Amino acid sequence: MKSLAGSGISRFVLTALAIVGVGLHDRCLASEPSSSDKAKIEEAKRQRKEAAHRKRRILYDNDGNEPVYYMKKPSADELLERRTKGVVGSHVDTIVYCTWSSGFSIFTHNTKIGEVFDCTAPNPKKGALGFENNQTRALIEQGTDPLKIMVGFCRKNKIEVFWSFRMNDTHDAWGGWYSPYLFPKLKKEHPEWLVASRDKRSKVGGWSAVDYGVPEIRDLASKFVEEVCENYDVDGVMLDFFRHPVYFKKHAWGEACGQEELDQMTSLVRRVQEMTGRVAVKRGHPILVAARTPDSVEYCRNMGLDVERWMKEGLIDLWVTSGYFRLSPLEENVQLAHKYGVPIYPCLSETRMRDKEAGKIRGSLGCYRGRAMNVWDSGADGVYMFNYFNPKSTLWRELGDPKVLTGLDRVYTTGARGVNVVGRWTVGGKRFVKHSPVSPENPRDLRPGKPVRIELRVGEKMQETLPSDVKLQLRVEGLGEGQSPSVTLNGTSLPSTGVARGWASYAVKAELVKDGMNQIEVSVGAESKGKTVLKDVVLRVWPR
Repeated sequence: MKSLAGSGISRFVLTALAIVGVGLHDRCLASEPSSSDKAKIEEAKRQRKEAAHRKRRILYDNDGNEPVYYMKKPSADELLERRTKGVVGSHVDTIVYCTWSSGFSIFTHNTKIGEVFDCTAPNPKKGALGFENNQTRALIEQGTDPLKIMVGFCRKNKIEVFWSFRMNDTHDAWGGWYSPYLFPKLKKEHPEWLVASRDKRSKVGGWSAVDYGVPEIRDLASKFVEEVCENYDVDGVMLDFFRHPVYFKKHAWGEACGQEELDQMTSLVRRVQEMTGRVAVKRGHPILVAARTPDSVEYCRNMGLDVERWMKEGLIDLWVTSGYFRLSPLEENVQLAHKYGVPIYPCLSETRMRDKEAGKIRGSLGCYRGRAMNVWDSGADGVYMFNYFNPKSTLWRELGDPKVLTGLDRVYTTGARGVNVVGRWTVGGKRFVKHSPVSPENPRDLRPGKPVRIELRVGEKMQETLPSDVKLQLRVEGLGEGQSPSVTLNGTSLPSTGVARGWASYAVKAELVKDGMNQIEVSVGAESKGKTVLKDVVLRVWPR
């Protein structure tokens, strides 16, 4: 595509194109555009909309740890071999590359505004991974860096590439061996810009989070993004508000954010959108703005993120929902995003449950497949993968196509991630949870004569997928010898097939399973004497 900046477009149009990029159609200019300029403005709008709505089956978020931890020598091939080459030809249509998951202002691209992370400190624990392999500085001295390498690779292989900016990563507050090395100069020089301190810690989140109520912080965040857009040929930027979700001092100390904080953050997002519109003119192609946030607009507003307003005003082009906890039904967010014409990509991140057995189930290939089936069934536009880095995994060639998934084992649970962590980021955070998963961290007591009702979402029409076998399994603690709970699925009793190693199994006829939410009822009889606890619910599906 020919560069718009070099195609004779007037200064009026350059300004107007930036305005088009943020959807501020009511802004007045000094003069009326000519019919030719109007046509160019409309074409820029069309190109941005077309770019936003391109097909994205899987978006692969790479946290950029390869150059710091895993590379043995400073070369493009070495970096790409670790996590990237293996996904070529898969369902991955977009790579979202983070230049180091660290504290605010530290990056592994060649920043002049922030701080280059070139630390080579070893892990004090003998034999444990440290920073001694960090190849960042060596790559920069070669005239390249991890982001430049990734952009070049994606261009060559026709993969869309976004730069991910973790808006307030606080790994520097967790107390690990690495934390002191991740604490940037900016925070040392300006402790007053933080929401708390090491000695006086905030009620939620990491004490080292920067306060976006400080104008200098908002200015720096805007400049970090602009620097990347000016110097790297990215297709978009991901404003990652989930890692980690604390942005204002008021929220960090237990209060809900008000209109002032909402306006401050919206103003920052608007600046980013306007800037990408300007730079896109020089680049000759749109630069999209995506945001990853918790999947509840109420939870987001509480922390100062007015996500619905961002979509309504055209400030974000893509919305990625959730991370290591989920709050709302998938359909609720899909309907909201599509109401404003914004593509939505629910995030499938790793489980945060500490129970090993529950974690093993939820980390299985089958469970990722079941979760992806639910995403596609909800009407979402694609799948976002986070904290999953094996380039040789079969999932990259499975999750982007429901037809492929129906030919593979699937596992459905009432929740792949925990809910207890919600309160770590917002005081009283559980009040925003709109579902009630069953898991070892959220079990249900089974009492005689008091059935427990459970909802289980299944994202497929089993009358069409025709599985060869379907089995419902309950993890129950406290069952007597030869006992198994009575279970109904959507009002029909299920026959028990036995109890083994604490799991009660039930045969399920495929036609009983609904596409969408299914109602399960579990009860124990009067013969149950001790305490009986339901700790997990799993539906396993085998293909024909």
